[in-house]
Amino acid sequence: MARRGLLIILSSPSGAGKSTLSRKLRDWDATIRFSVSATTRAPRPGEVDGQDYHFRTESDFRRMVAEGEMLEHAHVFGNFYGSPLAPVRAAIEAGCDVLFDIDWQGAQQIRNSRLKDNVLSIFLLPPSIAALRARLIGRGQDAPDTIAKRMQKSWDEISHWDAYDYVLINDDLEATEDRLRTIVSAERLRRDQQPDLVDHVRRLQSEYEDSR
Repeated sequence: MARRGLLIILSSPSGAGKSTLSRKLRDWDATIRFSVSATTRAPRPGEVDGQDYHFRTESDFRRMVAEGEMLEHAHVFGNFYGSPLAPVRAAIEAGCDVLFDIDWQGAQQIRNSRLKDNVLSIFLLPPSIAALRARLIGRGQDAPDTIAKRMQKSWDEISHWDAYDYVLINDDLEATEDRLRTIVSAERLRRDQQPDLVDHVRRLQSEYEDSR
């Protein structure tokens, strides 16, 4: 039977593993579409426009927000980030899941949007603050002052853990991946995600009445 698509929101403080687990989730099920965010920040080496991000000027980004073309948006570390609405709506109507790698602000906006009934939100916690700091340093991408800012923002992210449907402690990547798959599989079977169930039950009722 047909089902409605899910808006799978995966959030975590920077360095807690959401990008890695997002990739693994899509490797597990290639039908899951990734919501490619729009941003005003400059591309990093190797990033491709339309694949990693939709790179936009600040004026263009502000126009999209003003015209209702963003499902969610936020200002982070001096740049704007947001999720274009049109491709998300099209995917949901086609019964496809869409994966969001966003922060708590974006998650809150989506939960309050017209697509809120399709939301599945999952938050990833690090095993410890020390492990989180070590992961950020290990990336080798940011200067010490940037890492300090990210650590400060990380605690702000963690403070919103209880606003999510599910919370996973990412102390073992493989085990966390397994739990993530289980959650998605179960949510796809929710009664309200299967619009054809009502018609199926009516057919069963008709068959039952005819057999009496």
